[in-house]
Amino acid sequence: MTAEKVRKRKVAWGITGAGDKIGDFIEEMKKLQQEYAEKVEIQVFLSKAADQVLKYYRLEEEVKRNFDKVRVEVNSNAPFLAAWMQMGKYEFLLIAPSTSNTVAKIANSIGDTMLTNAAIMSLKAFVPVYIAPTDYKEGPAYTRLPNGKEMKLRVRKEEAEQVKKLELMEDIYVLKSPQKIRQIFQKHFK
Repeated sequence: MTAEKVRKRKVAWGITGAGDKIGDFIEEMKKLQQEYAEKVEIQVFLSKAADQVLKYYRLEEEVKRNFDKVRVEVNSNAPFLAAWMQMGKYEFLLIAPSTSNTVAKIANSIGDTMLTNAAIMSLKAFVPVYIAPTDYKEGPAYTRLPNGKEMKLRVRKEEAEQVKKLELMEDIYVLKSPQKIRQIFQKHFK
């Protein structure tokens, strides 16, 4: 008798042009990829800006080396992630980290990029969307630059309000750290 190949469930992981904690998100996803290797396939979808940011942080090869499928945005429908989300090809959409630009677009139903379009179409199809915004709390924030130096930024009231708007939307879940992703995997893939 031959062993049947187990069909893995799929997760769409979107990365935007946010550099804040990008390395931490990649490390957490690598751990989850290893832990759930028998059950889950994580496919990576990079916005055009994410493709650049990963190069700046010298993390592009790290992502490609650890995840089998890595696709880069061509336009809002290529790769056709929005349709794949609607057809139920993926358990959920995870956007981590997410820029304030992506957060604002999703909060206001603007689907003009691959990831914002996919998020909006996921919600229409009752597919959960998990988003880890970089700018979720008003006030000073610190981020690490590609050269390792720390930079102080201001998260404005307007950015924090967009996150609050997201939190009120049905089937959208806001994550405030890379470690929160583990809970999502536990919930979906016990």
